[in-house]
Amino acid sequence: MTADAELPPLSDIKVLDIASFMAAPMTAMWLGDFGADVIKVEHPEGDMMRGWGSLKNDVPLFWKVVGRNKRSVTLDLHKPQGQALLKRMVAKADVLVENFRPGTLERWGLAYETLKELNPRLVMLSISAFGQTGPYSSRAGFGTLAEAMSGFAHVTGQPDGPPTLPSFGLADAVTGLCGAFAVMVALHERDTVSGKGQSIDLGIYEPMLTMLGHHFIDFDQLDIVAGRLGSRLPFASPRNAFKTKDGDWVAMSCSTQSVFTRACRAIGRPELISDVRYVNNQARTENSASIDQVFDDWIGRHATSEVLATLNDAGAAVAPIYDVRGVFEDPHFRERESIIAVDDPDLGSVRMQNVVPKFSRTPGSIRHAGPRLGEHTREIYADWLDISDAELEQLAADGVI
Repeated sequence: MTADAELPPLSDIKVLDIASFMAAPMTAMWLGDFGADVIKVEHPEGDMMRGWGSLKNDVPLFWKVVGRNKRSVTLDLHKPQGQALLKRMVAKADVLVENFRPGTLERWGLAYETLKELNPRLVMLSISAFGQTGPYSSRAGFGTLAEAMSGFAHVTGQPDGPPTLPSFGLADAVTGLCGAFAVMVALHERDTVSGKGQSIDLGIYEPMLTMLGHHFIDFDQLDIVAGRLGSRLPFASPRNAFKTKDGDWVAMSCSTQSVFTRACRAIGRPELISDVRYVNNQARTENSASIDQVFDDWIGRHATSEVLATLNDAGAAVAPIYDVRGVFEDPHFRERESIIAVDDPDLGSVRMQNVVPKFSRTPGSIRHAGPRLGEHTREIYADWLDISDAELEQLAADGVI
């Protein structure tokens, strides 16, 4: 392996993360995982994410994940001096990630049209609840609203239950990943085609629409308004959560005919394969209740270990439904280092989700967990902007940093 091959793939990319909370900062996290130099620009009081979620000894835990591989500087963008400092940093950056309400940066003189005059190669990602245009663009919003308005909550939950929102930041996480993809597309175009940067407008609800897949074309072409199906799928059966004799839950999916055939033979019911009610996915989805009952009865009579061994050995698709402890203890996840321990000055050692995906030659890495507030302020302002200690002390006295 050559020395160049050992460099992280984004080691030449400088990212300014002036966003807060989750979606846009997660974009910066993904870029940082693969070597980008991510500068987290925080208000002197700190990103609100530092006070959100669980704490241990007053240390915000989720911040350690979302802030990983970033260097933290403080800067008050409400102040003209802060705006001027950001402009100086923009001149040296490749990417700016922000999630202020549309119109805010314009009021501060930090609109893309202004910043691109300072750096024509700048790629600027703006993430907001509803995008930069449209009648809702000025509304405040979080991922929760995207999960509601995209149609996700409407199709999530039991048929006789209420719409269900996820208990974690699903829309934010999906948007963060989509944002990282968008940034990489823009950088590739800049570096191979035009030599110019561009702005990217991403509403949090938009990746959720794409993620929902078939619902929209089904409505357009067949006037189908999907409802809640619990753990079933409208186009594959059996696909559900089943309770074992031990009281554990497992998930099983027979999305292809071959898997259904193997599952039937594994539970000693080969006659179901040619049963007219179950001969293909369409027939089975029309008879989901009865075929689910067959597998529910069999799984309910057997221990978890036997269910998993019997169906997996037969080549059927089944898996335990884990809580987080199960994820930590699973031997496959351990061998692939899906959860990794990171040394941290505040927590000693902290385990978190590892970088994905795995690259054969230039893998990503977690170089450090989320930094302390302003930990790199002097280092970055001195290196990037040549600001002296005396100037930094004055900026601190003025409340700018």
